[in-house]
Amino acid sequence: MPRKLGVTSSQRKAMLRNLASDLLWYGKIETTEARAKETRSYTEKLITLAINTYTDNVETQKVETNEKGKEVTITVVKDGVKKLAARRKLMKSLFDLQEVRAFKEKKADFKKRTADINHPLIEKIFNEIAPKYAERKEELGQGGGYTRILKCGPRKGDAAEVAIIELI
Repeated sequence: MPRKLGVTSSQRKAMLRNLASDLLWYGKIETTEARAKETRSYTEKLITLAINTYTDNVETQKVETNEKGKEVTITVVKDGVKKLAARRKLMKSLFDLQEVRAFKEKKADFKKRTADINHPLIEKIFNEIAPKYAERKEELGQGGGYTRILKCGPRKGDAAEVAIIELI
């Protein structure tokens, strides 16, 4: 039985999407203990989905004509059926966070760096998080346990138990 967290179901779903998105993007967030426990369950299911499907790629050959009029064969790598379904489920389950321009980074450099990335959070999950935890799964021989909850004590003001949840 999931915790209700004192809000309606639509608000609870939006809150979990937001907390999970921030956790996967930043790697660490601070929230109440009950919210952290719910976020752990939600996030670990999404990470497991990404781990099971991140290697499903399909390579195809495509013939194009370049600017000189010659036909060139290009290898195109696309998502396989399972990875595409997982990508769509992750896009439905998380908010799409956008890449932020680095300190003193020129606008042109930022546009060049982010030109081919439509969904930075989803790309981060498939390119960084999933391979890291898949390797860890192979080493330890177990799945799950991708997050850690550290209790911080009561919050000043309302005395709610505060916790930090982070990716291990």
